[in-house]
Amino acid sequence: MKLYAKTIPQTLPDWATTVTKGADLFEVEINDEHPNFQSLLEELATEIEPGTFGVKAEDLCSRLGIEMSNPNLCQLLEQAQTLISLIATHPDYKQLLDEGYQPDLNIADASTALTYLQWELERNREPSN
Repeated sequence: MKLYAKTIPQTLPDWATTVTKGADLFEVEINDEHPNFQSLLEELATEIEPGTFGVKAEDLCSRLGIEMSNPNLCQLLEQAQTLISLIATHPDYKQLLDEGYQPDLNIADASTALTYLQWELERNREPSN
């Protein structure tokens, strides 16, 4: 599991590792199978809605001393397009296709949907004439 944060404490638990550091963004990898992390999840678990228990990201980040990053939609779209490109060229994905994998929607459909969303964002940012 990964978290993207604006700030992180100087020391993180042994189940959390800083993967990348940018000027305004830290990427933190969490070993979600680590027993200490599982214990923390159990401790923080609350009933989110009747019959549904989970952990709010806000509570987890507060406990870790992490301030979450809230990237704008354009940044998220760029990241998603990059990931889709990586998936499309990944050998495991190509192997699945070679073995007959034929989903109703494919990687190109996902990329097209993101492109349409980018166009809509750009259109809404243009000043009205």
